[in-house]
Amino acid sequence: MSRLVLKVGGRVAAEAAGDAVKLAADGTEVVVVHGAGPQISAEMKRLGLDVTFVGGRRVTTDAGLAVVRTSFAAVNAEICAALGPLAGPLVGDEIGLQAAPVPELGLVGEALPSRPTAVTDALAAGLIPVVAPLAEGPLNVNADEAAAALAIGLGADRILFLTDVPGLLLGGAVAATIRGVEAERMLDAGELDGGIVPKLRAAVGAARGGVRAEIGATAVLA
Repeated sequence: MSRLVLKVGGRVAAEAAGDAVKLAADGTEVVVVHGAGPQISAEMKRLGLDVTFVGGRRVTTDAGLAVVRTSFAAVNAEICAALGPLAGPLVGDEIGLQAAPVPELGLVGEALPSRPTAVTDALAAGLIPVVAPLAEGPLNVNADEAAAALAIGLGADRILFLTDVPGLLLGGAVAATIRGVEAERMLDAGELDGGIVPKLRAAVGAARGGVRAEIGATAVLA
């Protein structure tokens, strides 16, 4: 049986539930890792909290972490409701997701490969684990990085990043493939910006960790 980590962005989280159910029905073990970026930013702005990103990671204070947690809980519940009885809701810092602290960004961590028992137990029970990507600490972890690290730790065959764009857009078209060296060159040169930056870095990391990686229709090669 193959194992897939499905990373879904906050904008498409509930809609992606159908993809997860279809994959599970075809015999694939599916683990969903979700973000909540738009929801977190909107709530932080509403509360008058500063919204700052460095390299795709959100600078996170104590007040910001509270917003992150409640936003993750809302998105997690939305996905689980869409999945129905197959859903296995999980919160990363409660199940042992690991991260190395990045203190210059506040309560932020860099995701490390881990294999939480709660995830493997849910898969063994025929469920679809739905993971909110907080790490022990607690630390706020970029959801793309968390998904890639979890895919490596779980020995997943494949990781698929789903977002509100069809893949990596280069020159106005979706790239069929991109190699890690070229991806890193473009990222280091600042040729890409926004949410694709952490997503592409995470996909390259997953590919080099032995996991087949795709951002929508774009295959990311080691």
